[in-house]
Amino acid sequence: MSTFRARYGAGPLHLAVTACCLALAVVVVLTIGFPALWNTDVWWQSIGLWFVGAAVVHDAILFPLYAVLDRTLVARLGRFVNAVRIPALGAGLSLLLFAPGIFSHGSETYEAATGLTQEPYAMRWLLLVAGMFAASAGFYGGREVLRTLRSRPVGDNSKRQDVPN
Repeated sequence: MSTFRARYGAGPLHLAVTACCLALAVVVVLTIGFPALWNTDVWWQSIGLWFVGAAVVHDAILFPLYAVLDRTLVARLGRFVNAVRIPALGAGLSLLLFAPGIFSHGSETYEAATGLTQEPYAMRWLLLVAGMFAASAGFYGGREVLRTLRSRPVGDNSKRQDVPN
C-alpha cells in the first residue's frame, strides 16, 4: 500500500474514482454528445478545439489576469484578503452558472415554457452576491473580535471600573 501511494501519490480509492469519472465522461460523449456538438461528422475535432480553446483562453489570458489581481489584493488587504477572495469566487461561479438567466439569453423560450420572465434573475444574483460579501464581512469581523479578546492578558483588569487603582 505504501509503495502504491508513493508511486501514484494518493490511495487506490482516488484512482478508482478518477477512472469511474473518466469512464462516465466517455459514455456521455459517445451517447449524448453527438447531437450537441458542432460537427457531427468529425466530433472529436470539435471536442479537441474546445479543449485547446479553453486551455489557451484560461492559461494565456485569464490566469495572468486573476493572478495579478490576487497579488494586488494580498499586497493591499493583508489578512483581510480571504474575506474578499471567497465571496468573489462565489460571485464568479454563480454568475457562470446563472449567466443565461441573468443576461436574458433565450428569454422567449423561457417565457413560453414557464410563463415567467427572466427579469428577477439579475437582481436576485446581485442580492446573492451582496449576501455572500456581507456574510464574509460578518465572519471576518467576528474573527477579529475573538482575536482581540484572546490577545488580552488573562489578568488584565485595566478595563474594569470596579477595581481601585
